[in-house]
Amino acid sequence: MKQRPVIPSRPGVLGLLLAMSCAVAACAAVPLPPAPAAPQPALSAASPPMNAELQQKVDAALAEAARATGLPASQLKVIDAAAVTWPDGSLGCPLPGMMYTQALVPGWRVRIQAGSRVLDYHGSARGNLVLCPVGRAAPPLPGRAAM
Repeated sequence: MKQRPVIPSRPGVLGLLLAMSCAVAACAAVPLPPAPAAPQPALSAASPPMNAELQQKVDAALAEAARATGLPASQLKVIDAAAVTWPDGSLGCPLPGMMYTQALVPGWRVRIQAGSRVLDYHGSARGNLVLCPVGRAAPPLPGRAAM
């Protein structure tokens, strides 16, 4: 008598595919909008110069901050900007109840003063841009510049 190969049940396979799809979707890259040509505020005099890649991230965060707040770029101030390493796929901005890849993620963090508000933008090296609400931001790994 010939034995039939063992094939996983469809509900199990579908559940596995659904879980994998959700994990991939959570880490999918979201392209950054092109930066406007308007003059951008500079970092404080004590800040080290930025490389071109980090400057692109700062420009994208400034453009998003101007859009989100309705303020012109001239009224926004970059508090700090740095290449960082995030401890997982949440980019330091985890949503309650969500699962994220458990791997180190190279990226960046830009904090912008917009009037009385501080906007905390987190990103991955791939280009994800996340505005992390107050109280939900987790710090990047200390001493691990990524870019």
